[in-house]
Amino acid sequence: MNIAFYTGRSGLRAYQNGINIAAQNITNANTTGYKSTTADFRELVYNRMDINENIGIETEESVNQGHGVKVIDDSLQFTQGSVHYTGYELDYAIAGTGLFAVERTGEIQYTRDGTFDISIEDDAAYLVTSDGAYVLDANQERIDIPVGEDGLLETEGLIDRLGVFNFDNPYGLYRIDGQSFLPTEISGEAVVNNPQDYEIRQQWIERSNVNLAKEMSDVIVLQKAYQFSAKVVQTADEVEDIVNNLRR
Repeated sequence: MNIAFYTGRSGLRAYQNGINIAAQNITNANTTGYKSTTADFRELVYNRMDINENIGIETEESVNQGHGVKVIDDSLQFTQGSVHYTGYELDYAIAGTGLFAVERTGEIQYTRDGTFDISIEDDAAYLVTSDGAYVLDANQERIDIPVGEDGLLETEGLIDRLGVFNFDNPYGLYRIDGQSFLPTEISGEAVVNNPQDYEIRQQWIERSNVNLAKEMSDVIVLQKAYQFSAKVVQTADEVEDIVNNLRR
């Protein structure tokens, strides 16, 4: 009956992980520029049979051995979210591929969230995100906002100074939070995006790409699968108890 225990336990862990991912997507349904995550499952349907195999060597085959199911990946979905008109001149949305670059806590991060503002620092002004990170241009330099002769900030033309970057494999980016990403070896380094691949829309923002109907449906399916896995553990325990009593 150990196999039944392992099968049920793996299901409990995998489907709980899937529920957590769906819950994160639902929570961020109204987060500007949020990209949803999809849980990918794989069946574990075979065992290690060669007792002479080197135990210290871990292969893809050995990782996926066992009983039940596991989450093998929580992949990002970089599909376009719907754009919403705000009328605010410092709101920007990318229609197409690419991400804005921002300098936050001493490192360069990338985001689809274009809700920007202005930070006044001594005699200078910079374009920043809603949480104060510096927005960068195509050379990954901070975008300063000039002051006109009348003492007012000149925000006209900022849209042409925004840096938009792309990656060989954006699905390999590492998510920091709901909106920001860091490059990895899988994603490759950031490169300035081809202007033909995107359009920046001023006074618009991109909403999340979360499909609430799909996420709610996934939660129902995952909850049922979780309950089934729990029932497998319970049944295995009951059968084990019966067997033990028969031996007496």
